[in-house]
Amino acid sequence: MRPEEIDFAEIYDAFTYMTLVTLEALGFCAKGEGGAFVEKGRLAVRGGELPVNTDGGGLSAQHPGMRGLFLLVEAVRQLRGEAGDRQVRVQGAELPRIGVASGTGGWFCTAGTVVLGR
Repeated sequence: MRPEEIDFAEIYDAFTYMTLVTLEALGFCAKGEGGAFVEKGRLAVRGGELPVNTDGGGLSAQHPGMRGLFLLVEAVRQLRGEAGDRQVRVQGAELPRIGVASGTGGWFCTAGTVVLGR
């Protein structure tokens, strides 16, 4: 898969910098360019190039140590068109076809990424 084929991403965000580092590691932007990538508004649910953490992310929802399953739940809701006012629309109308859920454990000691599609 190429980054441009992904419609949205759910990224484990125990700390704010983790989103930036993961965007870089997954190839959505070059190493060291995560901040600039985000500053351009690319992660917005409405009109963003790559909507990220469409449910608000772990830092706004619950203790980030329990985030893994919620990444998958939100990704499946997005793909099924069950995300309500958070629903990602590709090119303004279509439901997303491909999403990524990526989690990290410890201080980048473990990682898991899944690509989901409908």
